[in-house]
Amino acid sequence: MLVLSRRNRESVVVGGSGGCERLVTVTVLEICGARVKLGFEVNNDVPVHRSEVWERIRTGRQPDRPRGSPAAPVA
Repeated sequence: MLVLSRRNRESVVVGGSGGCERLVTVTVLEICGARVKLGFEVNNDVPVHRSEVWERIRTGRQPDRPRGSPAAPVA
């Protein structure tokens, strides 16, 4: 794991060197106490998911329903 320190409005670029296409740019948008807001710039055809959503997609599990919402219909 690469660990970098970035200040507000500083970015990290993944890819883009040695003839490689830029894959993603991550920018620190806001720092408020212990919370950091990040912005991700990618091509429209590149999916970006939170890790817990990506894991559900990868394993084929249904997303968790909010409490009180009706059950999804069974196909």
